[in-house]
Amino acid sequence: MMLGPLSVRSDGIELEIPAPRQRVVLATLLLKANQVVSVDRISAFVWDDCPPPSAVATVRTYVMRLRRLLGKQAGGAIETRASGYLMKLDEHQSDLGSFTAHRERAARHVEAGAFDRASAELSAALGLWRDEPLLDIPSHTLREVEGQYLKELRLQTLESRLDLDLALGRHAEIIPELWRAVREQPLREALVGRLMLALFRAGRQSEALAVFQRARTLLIDQLGAEPCSDLREMQRRILAADDPLPPGASVMDTVVATPPPVTVRGAGPAPEEQHPVRVRPAQLPAQMVEPAGRDIELSFLNGWLTTDRASSELSGVVVVTGGGGTGKSTLAVHAAHAVRGHFEDGQLYARLGGSDAPSEPGRVLGRFLAGLGVPPERIPADEEQAALLYRSLTADRRILVLLDDAVSAAQVRPLIPGGGGSRLIVTSRERLGDLDGARTITLAPLARRAALELLGSIIGHPRVEAEPRAAREVVEHCAGLPLAIRIAGARYLGRPHWDLARLARLLVESPQLLDELRIGDLAVRTSLDAGYRGLSDRATGGTDPAAAFRLLGEVGVDETDRVRAAGLFGCSAAEAEKVLEALADVHLLHADRVGCFHLDRLQRSYAKERAAAEPSPGIRALLSGAQ
Repeated sequence: MMLGPLSVRSDGIELEIPAPRQRVVLATLLLKANQVVSVDRISAFVWDDCPPPSAVATVRTYVMRLRRLLGKQAGGAIETRASGYLMKLDEHQSDLGSFTAHRERAARHVEAGAFDRASAELSAALGLWRDEPLLDIPSHTLREVEGQYLKELRLQTLESRLDLDLALGRHAEIIPELWRAVREQPLREALVGRLMLALFRAGRQSEALAVFQRARTLLIDQLGAEPCSDLREMQRRILAADDPLPPGASVMDTVVATPPPVTVRGAGPAPEEQHPVRVRPAQLPAQMVEPAGRDIELSFLNGWLTTDRASSELSGVVVVTGGGGTGKSTLAVHAAHAVRGHFEDGQLYARLGGSDAPSEPGRVLGRFLAGLGVPPERIPADEEQAALLYRSLTADRRILVLLDDAVSAAQVRPLIPGGGGSRLIVTSRERLGDLDGARTITLAPLARRAALELLGSIIGHPRVEAEPRAAREVVEHCAGLPLAIRIAGARYLGRPHWDLARLARLLVESPQLLDELRIGDLAVRTSLDAGYRGLSDRATGGTDPAAAFRLLGEVGVDETDRVRAAGLFGCSAAEAEKVLEALADVHLLHADRVGCFHLDRLQRSYAKERAAAEPSPGIRALLSGAQ
């Protein structure tokens, strides 16, 4: 039982988990039931982000003791996985699972138009709550991250059920419950709006207006802010004795799993003239893996996403850039999930396709507008008109938008939300320097320690500790690239009879290193191919960057500068520097400092492949444009 003090029953007997840190481990696994939870994440919760060096071994001990304490059946539900642990539970084996199941059934009833059944399902879901979640779990970090999420989920479920009851004409019945909810959450304007509406429909107009005045006074005193536009419009319509919602209209036109706040709609206009229902989208992709070695970047993103700023002070856009396989998407998705409770109006997500298949902004705007509740027939076909509607709908909301794999600033600009309270995270191989006001986070390959930590999270830290030299060779030949390390680790796990030294020898001795760094549809070569194709956009008519890259592979260059490159390319030092910068822009070499460049093992291997695949007998003449 998680929706209150932690309680565990096995075969009808309540079990006591007296050890505080074991309770943290158990709570973490229960909260993420049927998902792999990494040892690093468990450690962060157990020791409040300050784990000791022995954390991995200690967590292993805690899990062993938990299994013994829970007994054969319940303890057997905790499975060991490569990077952590997984708690297998059916939906009815925990109150949180039952809560989720009730919400899902309510969503299906809403879609079928059975609002009374949907309301009953949500009432049953809310009835499972016994007290504040995680109150007896001694982890400030767990309570702050997951506890806040659960409390927000309960409030959204309550608001959804209230919306259904309002649509069913039960306004008088829910007034006492609304009074209590508003007293508990006096700054939650969505609840205030629902109370005003219920009072007005019950013939208590003066009380509804008094509720608004009290809420306004409180907001100004505590936050220095006026009520939101929806609440002000609610007051205006009540003053005009104009029902804020048409009789029988539902604000539950969206799925209950993402409950909407109150939206004011006029009573008179025809349906096509009414404002769209306010929907709370939740489009973030699932977190498949956690970022490794990116603590500084995660800390910056968390602070930037959760700190309130005036829109005129700072752009609400941050660009996460880096080469293919550096973990841009992993970092962005993880950061977005960590702060989802801070964006009460929801999260939008789109994969923009990179340079291979770039999505048109107009198509993405159409999906976003649909996610925000705009009926298909009201979504403008014209991109500019769609962008105007998108900015209008997001102007007074706190929405988090994540755009993955953008190719240009022009692709991003129409998708920037219209409000200062919203934030936009963009991942791109390009630096997008022409995106005005955007902050930039550049992901470099992992340092050795972080790379070893990532390898250990995949294959198990004891294996890395048992063969430290082989482990170092593996991550060095993966050049610290997270994608390469994950592929190497996955290949190793698929060969249980191998030792780590064999994997290291395979990478060291292979004549085609990139052939060894692919598994399924994942391949390091694919990431490098994208950069190589991008060189065609950077040819200036002088020295061809693609031919220059092949020459670096043909000669076997590890490190160079503008002067040595000029001699190799047969051009001026200034021209050579432009070529090297172009190669760095597409992540085919690294710029260490001004004028100094080097190729890591993966880049060198790829350059040799390109030189062999596209031989140029007269390459110097080609480079100088003489052919």
